[in-house]
Amino acid sequence: MQPEHLERYLREHIPLSAAMQVRVLLADADSVTLCAPLAPNINHRDTVFGGSSSALAILAGWSLVHVALADLGPHRIVIQRNSVDYSAPMLGDFTARSFVAAPDDWRRFLSTLERKGRARIAVTAVLEGDGVECGRFEGSFVAIRMAG
Repeated sequence: MQPEHLERYLREHIPLSAAMQVRVLLADADSVTLCAPLAPNINHRDTVFGGSSSALAILAGWSLVHVALADLGPHRIVIQRNSVDYSAPMLGDFTARSFVAAPDDWRRFLSTLERKGRARIAVTAVLEGDGVECGRFEGSFVAIRMAG
């Protein structure tokens, strides 16, 4: 999927992405990288607000599953659970790069989705500010095949 197509989809269907001024840097089968500027995501300490960084990581993870299923018909994708561990503050523009840590998980996920119409997959996202890892997201996403 072209980054501009994913970015347009996010802005049209997930309004928070527009408010955060999210941009899509990369969107392929292996990884999605999103970025956002500090200004609309700033906190009282002049660093990135934790909710914004968490939201960017969730968007990156959700987008990875969305890209993987784009050619397989309509699916509802929801987050089931997540956690974020922060190691440093983000002082400026920031990114979230999502990926599936175990590539065999994709095969199992797609096979289960085909058989049962619903499947779950674990997605990791690395949060960076100024090229330094500042946090790590772990999330579980569920996809449900929709009629149509």
